[in-house]
Amino acid sequence: MVETILFIILFIIGIYFGSFFTLATYRLPKKENITHKHSYCPNCNHKLGILDLIPIGSYLFLKGKCRYCNNPIGVRYFLFELLTGIVFVLFGLSLKIDIYFLQVEKMIYLGLGILYFASLFLIAGINKEKNTMQKSVVYYGVLVSILYIIYSCTLDVKNVYKYAIYLGMMLILLFIDTICFQKDLKTNDTIQIAILVLYMLIVTNEYVAIFTVLFSILIMGIENMLLYIKSHNSQKVYTNNTKKPLAFYMCIANIIMLIGTNFLINYMIK
Repeated sequence: MVETILFIILFIIGIYFGSFFTLATYRLPKKENITHKHSYCPNCNHKLGILDLIPIGSYLFLKGKCRYCNNPIGVRYFLFELLTGIVFVLFGLSLKIDIYFLQVEKMIYLGLGILYFASLFLIAGINKEKNTMQKSVVYYGVLVSILYIIYSCTLDVKNVYKYAIYLGMMLILLFIDTICFQKDLKTNDTIQIAILVLYMLIVTNEYVAIFTVLFSILIMGIENMLLYIKSHNSQKVYTNNTKKPLAFYMCIANIIMLIGTNFLINYMIK
């Protein structure tokens, strides 16, 4: 019963995070404030009330429409909030937390994992919409990396040099990207993917990061194959000129790989 309450709390935290992620994904590329500016309907610009901002509940209660202009609200907002809640619960389950014998290390890791997933969801959302990585989110990722290094080194000091190298490379690439592209505010695709890989190397591990890249490439290959088959059946010429949101695929793959690895370690390997 107590463990059920814990996972209900994680689900509630997840859907509220998901609601914030949709807001941040929309506002960050527009350089809008994500903390002090009141939420509003993107169609009629009407300020939203408390009852309009209940994750999942407001969408269902309002039947997927804005209370003020009656325009439909994209179902992706509802699905994103639901997905985030499920991911948070699965992450908690994967850690095999014993509520009666709480381990401080696992609870700290749970908190850091939530912060890490927050960055991945933001990177994935913005990359999917704008096909770029928002530098402010990357800076947040650097902070999470530092917090994770401090946590990890309290458990095993031997890893401090490895983490220092990864973090140093990440900061150097971020500095190069910022200096070289500060005039037009663009980012270099290769550099930003390298930064993301280093970020995953720090917070997860080498195996998870490598399988993340491989899994992402596999997913993209399958998607291209399905698009080719679809265009062939419809007798349309298939062109593969569209830039793929690789960071989006990598973030989703990394979440799956990390949770799957935790389940494997905590439930199957004795």
